[in-house]
Amino acid sequence: MKFSISREALLRPLALVAGVVERRQTLPVLSNVLIQVDQDQLALTGTDLEVELIGRTVASQVDEPGAATVPARKLMDICKSLPDQAEIQLSLEEGRAVLRSGRSRFTLSTLPVAEFPNIEDSQGSVELSLPRGVLKQLIDATSFAMAQQDVRYYLNGMLLEIRSNLVRAVATDGHRLAVSSRPAEVQVEPAQKLIVPRKGILELVRLLDDGEEPVSLTLGASHVRAHTGDFTFTSKLVDGKFPDYERVVPRGGDKIFIADRAELRQVLSRTAILSNEKYRGVRLNLEEGNLRVMANNPEQEEAEENIAIEYSGPAMEIGFNVGYLVDVLNAIDEDRVQMTLADPNSSALMEEPGGGDALYVVMPMRL
Repeated sequence: MKFSISREALLRPLALVAGVVERRQTLPVLSNVLIQVDQDQLALTGTDLEVELIGRTVASQVDEPGAATVPARKLMDICKSLPDQAEIQLSLEEGRAVLRSGRSRFTLSTLPVAEFPNIEDSQGSVELSLPRGVLKQLIDATSFAMAQQDVRYYLNGMLLEIRSNLVRAVATDGHRLAVSSRPAEVQVEPAQKLIVPRKGILELVRLLDDGEEPVSLTLGASHVRAHTGDFTFTSKLVDGKFPDYERVVPRGGDKIFIADRAELRQVLSRTAILSNEKYRGVRLNLEEGNLRVMANNPEQEEAEENIAIEYSGPAMEIGFNVGYLVDVLNAIDEDRVQMTLADPNSSALMEEPGGGDALYVVMPMRL
């Protein structure tokens, strides 16, 4: 293997592919990136056995096609530290990868290509394509609510539900729920439900922009594969049953108020400074035309803020984890937010005024 490539052509795919590679690995070869050169095409592959990402780029010159695996982080750090527009030459010499650029020379260890695992092609049962922007917006609107290391492993990911003319993303960690739906020109029978693990979602969204360019998805029994631009992303699916989120959405709350989203977010963020660091609870006092937000902590410190809202109804007090409310306000795109409450022990429903593409449910906390 021997080829030349510009630093910029190598760096973007390498940075994304290296993001998949975990720092601590069970198998040494998993901390490497697989480099394959054929004609003038260069493919870089990184995997952690759950998520695999292949990035493609064009080499400026290929002297010898071939393949090698080299340490992903070291290769990326070397490329980053080289000057802009540098030309990089990479070759395999006596079982080691030698990188030359200008007056620099680096020799990197390699591991056998045969040891590099590839996620086997499962028979893709369903193929469809979605606009990149739609998929990105769905993930951006809901991903904050995914659980991190819950024993209910199916919560450590996102449910993607694809049915004819509709795509929906759902995430919950048991304390809050985010649901976002978008119309899409897809025909799927029967409806498909897949749980993509948290890491898969976070890596996939790095590949997406707001463009209209389609992403082609292949849904298999145990994997989902996405092709976008020069990248092919594959993730294992979580095997499990996602909770019935429709039952969690509160219906029939009679106390509905509308507030300025940015102002409410600032009020909550300021009040949070004096909330209990462990529980992060704030109290909302709902009054006609006004919302009073209060917090205190074990050091007897207190914060109180008032914000004008659109509300005419009975007064009520309810407690929340302030972080959950702020996350929702960050995810909503509109200038104003609508919140529907029933009583101090029932979950709150947050959405755009009049309802929109997304809805959010936050459980209250006793204070």
